[in-house]
Formats: sequence, C-alpha cells, structure tokens
Amino acid sequence: MNDSALMAELSWPEFAEKVRQGATVFLPLGATEQHGPHMALGVDVILPTSVCERVARNIGGVVAPAVPYGYKSQPRSGGGESFPGTISLDAHTLSLVVRDVIRGLGHDGVRRVVVACGHFENMWPAIEGIDLALRELRRDGITDMQILRLEYWDFVRRETLDRLFPEGFPGTELEHASLLETSFMLLLRPDLVDMGKVPSDGPARVPAYDRYPQPSGFIPASGVLARAERAASEKGQWLLDDHVELVTQAVRQGFEL
Repeated sequence: MNDSALMAELSWPEFAEKVRQGATVFLPLGATEQHGPHMALGVDVILPTSVCERVARNIGGVVAPAVPYGYKSQPRSGGGESFPGTISLDAHTLSLVVRDVIRGLGHDGVRRVVVACGHFENMWPAIEGIDLALRELRRDGITDMQILRLEYWDFVRRETLDRLFPEGFPGTELEHASLLETSFMLLLRPDLVDMGKVPSDGPARVPAYDRYPQPSGFIPASGVLARAERAASEKGQWLLDDHVELVTQAVRQGFEL
C-alpha cells in the first residue's frame, strides 16, 4: 500500500483504507502572500504542510491538500494587501471553504480533523468554518466528528525562543518574513530563499491600532516586519524539532490517541 502521508499522492482506494483504519486528517490553511523580496509567495503553504506531514507520519495520519489562499493580509502581521502577489479571500469565503472540506471529509468517514493555520489572519475564519461544518454534519446525522484547530508556531519551547532571540522575542506578528520563517524556509526549501535580498528597513514600528486606508510608511517598504539577516537552516531545525514533537503530543492528547 502507498505509505505517503499526503492525500494528493494517494489513490481513492488507498485513502479509503486509511480512513477505514481511523486516520486523522490534517488540513493546512495557508496563504499566497508577500514574504519580503527574499522569499517566495508560498511560504504559508510550505511551512504548515511540512509540519503536518511529519506529525501525520508520527500518528498514521493523512495531510489533505493545503488551502493556498488565506484571509486578507493585515499591515501589522502580514504587510497588507498592497503587495503584488498577495491574493486573499474574504473571511466568509474562507470559512465556507473550510466548512466544505471538513464536511466532505466527514461524509467520507473521517472522524478526526486537525485544522492547522499557517497564516496569522486565518484563525477566526477557520473557527467559523469549523462551526459551520459541525453544524451541517450534525444535521446529516454525523455527530462524532472531532476537530482540533491550531497554529503551528505556538508549539515551540521557551528555551528555543531564548536561543533564537537572546535580546527578547519580538512576538509572532512581527516575525512575518523575518528570522523564524526565513530560517524555517532555509531548512525546508532553500531554493526559494535568497539571503542576498534580505532587506534592512525593519523592524516595523507600528502603533497599537489599525488605520484605513493604510497610510504611506505604515510598515517597512519591503514588507518584512522584523529582521531576517541572522536566519539560518540550523535555527530552522530547532523550530521544526519543537513544532513536530509538540504538535504530535497535542494531537495525541486532544484526540486521546
């Protein structure tokens, strides 16, 4: 039998057999979004899919194809919508996509789903989509679906962050296209990172409010909100090790596996 953890690489009978065996299905929610001049637009798909694939292998799960578009990029966490290549969905649209995928998995017999956000702004549309999916599945007589929602970047040890940021962690929001994501990409897809193009116009110094329309100069022109010049694949490995181990523990605990 095909031992791939990626649903897209399975035939329908192979997927059906994994479902029959009780496989947990992971649904990464990504984005097509600017990640500075030094990285590709698909970072928010690559990173959560990579974490999910490794966790799925640990527990005998399957990773569904990632949703490649996310909710609207915000200036204080993703740079905003003004960058070419940042293609976003309305919150309602993303919620309905999440609903439809989970509903489809439920009708296929899947009873455990992990919704793994890889884009900061996807959290609340994902929650709405999960709620809608469960409502419709209950209507259809499927009452035993269980869902975990998580953001992979929350699963990192304090001591790892201290090693990465000896001067203090700036926060997840400001780490967009910065040291964490760049290090992670240097480990997983170095062909999509050009360290020679890492900008030096950060870090962003934004107020604790949003303004519409976004004023000029609100964020660094590069779209990089902190600093990425100290990124390294070794640091990406520290992150990957934490993410995979801690997410695996959380899924086993959450589903009582």
